[in-house]
Amino acid sequence: MPFLGQDWRSPGWRWVKTEDGWKRCEPFSPALEDGNSQLNDISHAVIITGDDEHEEIFSTEDCEFAAKKRKKDHFRNNTDSQCFYREKWIYVHKESTRERHGYCTLGEAFNRLDFSSAIQDIRRFNYVVKLLQLIAKSQLTSLSGAAQKNYFNILDKIVRKVMEDQYNPRLIKDLLQDLSSTLCILIRGVGKSVLVGNINIWICRLETILLWQQQLKNLQMNKQVNNGLTLSDLPLHMLNNILYRFSDGWDIITLGQVTPTLYMLSEDRQLWKKLCQYHFAEKQFCRHLILSEKGHIDWKLMYFALQKYYPIKEQYGDTLHFCRHCSILFWKDTGHPCTASDPNTCLMPVSPQHFIDLFKF
Repeated sequence: MPFLGQDWRSPGWRWVKTEDGWKRCEPFSPALEDGNSQLNDISHAVIITGDDEHEEIFSTEDCEFAAKKRKKDHFRNNTDSQCFYREKWIYVHKESTRERHGYCTLGEAFNRLDFSSAIQDIRRFNYVVKLLQLIAKSQLTSLSGAAQKNYFNILDKIVRKVMEDQYNPRLIKDLLQDLSSTLCILIRGVGKSVLVGNINIWICRLETILLWQQQLKNLQMNKQVNNGLTLSDLPLHMLNNILYRFSDGWDIITLGQVTPTLYMLSEDRQLWKKLCQYHFAEKQFCRHLILSEKGHIDWKLMYFALQKYYPIKEQYGDTLHFCRHCSILFWKDTGHPCTASDPNTCLMPVSPQHFIDLFKF
């Protein structure tokens, strides 16, 4: 296969192994060159180990293996001087060509689309968490070693973010519950052969998940001190308008627990009726009618009953997009090098389930 690069005489890209997988860095980085010179000096030194009774001196040739290992550890831990992907898109292809390899993996997509940074964006946080939750339910057995590493690294950053700023802990609790339940079934019930990698590694990961669940269970919400305008100071019509903007019933219930006024507004029958009509069809209502003591339809109970039988509509602040012309997956605000005459007509929003389906082979 011919080498395709900016210059055919170029030695190619330089790759560095990090905790998130293999990353590409600039061929000539002053910080890395300084690190190389310091590490090269180690290979010419003499290492002395032992105690008062026994002392062993290794020659220069015996130090080569230790020096190489220290270089690897240095590059693995020194991420400040590395220059990684600037483009946040990935070419999704399922067929082999003379120019490209036959497939791209889920782990590669995690790397290229920069999910580690995406969780810091409040618009993308729910999208990434939902994606990880779907993988936990159905794709754990198909994850490669690199994909597993990226998956749990991103999960660790999500947990740390929730612990620091207390943002949407309910969402991550549901994710960890699904992940722990799936792992328990795969490890204890199905057997060892279904999971890629050493079974002891998966047991350690399960213990880490249980530790995260305990930390989130003990999470105390910090009470914010604000002398300015608060939510309670808003007029009733504005508070009611805020409640009508929610698409998740649990968010309505949570907000209703803040003040008695919000609780009264959150119990409005018309509010829950609109929510049911948004997520479910009229035929689904007729199959699961729930009446109150007064003979009226209890729309609040209807919502949670229908949720058990039918999927609700997903709503995210920002999602990945797929260009049908270029077969490229990307974040919309970062863009991609599209060659179509009218790129906007080729874009298609990608749901978390659609993202997983793109990488099924």
